[in-house]
Amino acid sequence: MTSDPLPDNTPGFDEPLALLRACHTGMLAHCDRLERLVTGPEDAATGEAARTEARKVISYFSSSAPRHHQDEESDLFPLLVRQSLKLADLIHGLRQEHRELAALWEELQPELQRIPEVADHQSLTEKAVAFCELNRNHIQRENREFLPLAESSLSRQQLKDIGIAMASRRGVRYPG
Repeated sequence: MTSDPLPDNTPGFDEPLALLRACHTGMLAHCDRLERLVTGPEDAATGEAARTEARKVISYFSSSAPRHHQDEESDLFPLLVRQSLKLADLIHGLRQEHRELAALWEELQPELQRIPEVADHQSLTEKAVAFCELNRNHIQRENREFLPLAESSLSRQQLKDIGIAMASRRGVRYPG
């Protein structure tokens, strides 16, 4: 099963920072989907519809989101971490949040896989809300603080190299 595709007007790999922003929009949408699934009445998280929603969330946060973090960790952060102490500190915090998100997901995913036969709905809800809250805060930091600094710091060639690496990671051809 694949995750939901990005909209047709999504930037291409030749605009890697814009593409990362678009991925943030997808992450936020999947957090909304996850929270709707788990914060409604307990009987809302039952049946085939709930199972389908859970599968979509699992697919997205098990494939697309980790690739997005890898794009940042492997291609973007190393280019910027040594530019200033402020940027290095910001990147250190973002990396820590990536680790926290991965740990939260490891706890949350097995419970989501059991939908609609969830043993502890309260625990599932608490984990999902914590995961989504951290995602939202993390994305806000990246969009407001990090990506503007990256845009002003990276050369066209560096952006092209990042885009090529992102496309390669997904097994697609870089445009042009």
